[in-house]
Amino acid sequence: MPKTDIFDKQGNVVGSAELSEEIFGIEPNEPVVHQVVVAQLANKRQGTKGSKTRAEVRGGGRKPWRQKGTGRARAGTNSSPLWKGGGVVFAPKARDYSQKVNKKVRNLAMRSVFSDKVLNNELRVLDALSFDVPKTKEMIAVLDAINAPKALIVTPVKDEFVLRSSNNIPKVHTTTVEELNVYDMLKYDCLVLTKDALDKIEEVYAK
Repeated sequence: MPKTDIFDKQGNVVGSAELSEEIFGIEPNEPVVHQVVVAQLANKRQGTKGSKTRAEVRGGGRKPWRQKGTGRARAGTNSSPLWKGGGVVFAPKARDYSQKVNKKVRNLAMRSVFSDKVLNNELRVLDALSFDVPKTKEMIAVLDAINAPKALIVTPVKDEFVLRSSNNIPKVHTTTVEELNVYDMLKYDCLVLTKDALDKIEEVYAK
C-alpha cells in the first residue's frame, strides 16, 4: 500500500498517510487518460459559427422582375448567393463537438493520474490549509516550504480565503474535490491535497 508524508504549513513532516491501493497504486492507463483529456477539451469547444443558406435568409418570396424585356439578367429570387444580402453557398453550420465518456472510464483516468502523481513524487498532503484573511505571501511561503511551485491545490469544499490567497500566484490553481479533473491535474506539476480532501477523494473514487 503506497504511503505519503503529511506536512504542516511550515513544510515539516507531521505524520504519514496510507493511500488507497485502488486509487493511488494502480498501473497508470495512458490511453484512457488521453481519451478523457481529448473529450474534456472537445467539450469546451463552442460550435457557434454559422451562416444562412439561400433558404434561410429573409426575403426571396417573389421574382424581383419579369423574366424578359428589362435588359437585366434573369433573377428568380433576391436570396440568391449572387446577391448582396443573399444566402451563402455551403454555409458553415453550428455543430456540437462534445464527446461522451463513460463514468467508469473517467474514474479510471482519474485514478491513473493519482497513481502517476505518487509514482513521480508529485503529491503533497497538508494536515490543514486555512487563513484568517487572504494572504498571497503566506500561500507562497507554504508552497515554497513543500516544494510545490507549480501546483494544483485541492480542498474538500470551496474556501474563499484559500482561493483568494492563490489567485494572483502564477502557475497555481485552486479547486475542490468535486471540480477536480484529469486535465487540470496534468497541467500542474504538483497535486497539493489537504488531509480532508484526501479522505474525500478516497471516498469518492473507491470502487
